[in-house]
Amino acid sequence: MSSEMLETTPMRPAATNTRPEYAMPPGSCDAHFHVFEPGYPHVPDPLYTFPDATLEKYLQLTAVLGIERMVLVQPTFYGTDNSLTLDVLRRLGPRCRAVVRVEEDVSDAELDRYHDLGVRAIRLDLFARRDRPVEEIIGYVRRMAARATPRRWHVQFYAPGTVVRDLLPFLADLEDRFVIDHMGYMLESEGLTSADFERLVSLLEQGNCWIKLSGPYRIAKAKPLSSVAPLGRALVAARADRLLWGSDWPHLPDGQRDTGELLNLLAEWAPNAADRHRILAAGPDELFFG
Repeated sequence: MSSEMLETTPMRPAATNTRPEYAMPPGSCDAHFHVFEPGYPHVPDPLYTFPDATLEKYLQLTAVLGIERMVLVQPTFYGTDNSLTLDVLRRLGPRCRAVVRVEEDVSDAELDRYHDLGVRAIRLDLFARRDRPVEEIIGYVRRMAARATPRRWHVQFYAPGTVVRDLLPFLADLEDRFVIDHMGYMLESEGLTSADFERLVSLLEQGNCWIKLSGPYRIAKAKPLSSVAPLGRALVAARADRLLWGSDWPHLPDGQRDTGELLNLLAEWAPNAADRHRILAAGPDELFFG
């Protein structure tokens, strides 16, 4: 189904974003953004209005913020049709990497083709599996990690905090590298506790776990972004070398959030310039560009 006839959500103009309060390290990377362009097939009955979030508009934003590299993440809007993601990789070349969504029966030849274009991870939509038994979810993770790890890729969890919590014992022993989106998505409104978050921090300290400092507004909900600061600071204190920063652009559903404000959260969460370098440059080097 084409998105050309869909109603569109306008984006905040790039020039209106707040500038960084600190010097961006060379090779700074946005490790989590999405692109939406007309003419590409999307899933039936998408969960949100088609955003006017083209690659051109995203690059205007990166120029304002001093972001030199980026990781495109396949959104749920396009399901497992990675056509747009692969086209963006062709257009941007080596400064961009990507995370795709794939069916379990995807061929090795297809994954190898993705690798040559710059794909470095498989995104697992565990929101879609949140009501399934944890043993079934674990089996799915194991099967997809078996496809990713031989290529030096990783699996990336797009998961509600309740699923992250239930997977913690399994993940503590998982030998494959994995990334958890959106700071673990541990919402108090869904029954997650500070003890659950402390267990997530302990998982981060073990080494195979990476966490994205992305989407803090998904956790704050109606509260100010400052309410997420204790979580951000705790993650940085535990393993700054296992964290990635991601804009989560275009900030659905309304597309009007100030991305620069999100980037400047690192000034408080990671006041040490060396930690910001680990999060913005060295971590992406190891996980996506090495």
